[in-house]
Amino acid sequence: MMAAITAKQNGNQVILLEKMKSLGRKLLITGKGRCNITSSLDMEEFIKNTPGNGKFLYSCYQNYTNQDIIQFLEEQGLKVKEERGNRIFPITDKSQDVLHCFTKKLKELEVEIKYNTKVTQILFEQQEGTKRVTGVKTNQGKLEADKVILATGGKSYPLTGSTGDGYFLAEQLGHTIIPIKPSLVPLESYEKDIARQLQGLSLRNVGIKLVDEESKKEIYKDFGEMLFTHFGVSGPTILSASSHLVRYKQIHQKLSHSSIYLSIDLKPALSEEKLEERIVRDFETIKNKQFKNGLDKLLPQKMIPIIIQKSNIQPNKPINEITKMERKALVKLLKSFTIKIKGFRPIEEAIITSGGISIKEINPKTMESKKVEGLYLAGEIIDVDSYTGGFNLQIAYSTGYMAGNAVNIN
Repeated sequence: MMAAITAKQNGNQVILLEKMKSLGRKLLITGKGRCNITSSLDMEEFIKNTPGNGKFLYSCYQNYTNQDIIQFLEEQGLKVKEERGNRIFPITDKSQDVLHCFTKKLKELEVEIKYNTKVTQILFEQQEGTKRVTGVKTNQGKLEADKVILATGGKSYPLTGSTGDGYFLAEQLGHTIIPIKPSLVPLESYEKDIARQLQGLSLRNVGIKLVDEESKKEIYKDFGEMLFTHFGVSGPTILSASSHLVRYKQIHQKLSHSSIYLSIDLKPALSEEKLEERIVRDFETIKNKQFKNGLDKLLPQKMIPIIIQKSNIQPNKPINEITKMERKALVKLLKSFTIKIKGFRPIEEAIITSGGISIKEINPKTMESKKVEGLYLAGEIIDVDSYTGGFNLQIAYSTGYMAGNAVNIN
């Protein structure tokens, strides 16, 4: 939509081909239906928050910024607000209102939109070894075009229309596709019994670390919110951790499946010494109770049976009989509650896809293909991806704008 709007504003004749019956279905589900539009951070920080080839986006981020998308929405009559973590949302908390801004602008510019139109091939001619776009073949027939912008999204959330068609179309033209992996995706654990017991429990303000047990290497560290599920773990910190794990596994391909574990610091605000002092104080007031009844102030109710089990302290043991060694072991457990990570949930459950069209084959200043003249590439189809927090949507606006701006053929 951004590419079509920008191309039309340059005075081009633009046709937007949409295989679904409506536009922006993926936009509607972002931010749990509220649409985390972008981040308020400086654009330099966007590159740092884009572990997947962030430097490639330097020109895109400079030419279309977070302030530009905010201004665009406000010009369409939609105000925005900032929430914790520098996240920008529509004041109405409705992604539908963000989508309306785009569709309103498309209508105002009289961009021709063809719905239920699936592109099956990008047509080209070859002269003296150079390929040049001539149009597209669709399920509705052929269309001639001087320029084509391919912005079909990745392979996550296929019900929205993102079924990986763009990879196939680009590959037909000779583009290299970096293997597609789920990113910003929940993680599965080996301990299914723990997952089932803790299912639905959300932890806020906890520290998490992903660690490779074989090399003792820390893959990722974060602080914030996470969620236990029936298959393992999810939530903002886990989703961000997954994007690092994807790349780590690509680099260390011989990594054994069982060597990755998640360490959760349930009390990150307290050092081990301070936490032990806190436990001593708590236990002093309830010293005649049994251990199983002594953790209510420390932990959510759902976690208590698991912690008791992992602590190896007898549940019925009187608190005043707990030894110093047992207490110290309890402290270590609370500071490093570990879960063995089995792998990723399916790509259909990923927020975004990692991988895609190789950035080496795209001009970062125009988003034009280096393989085919007149072909431009934008959005998730490219091998770029970010953390949660509005960064991936900003990639869509910025690359869409760059492509749309570069196709000016007047």
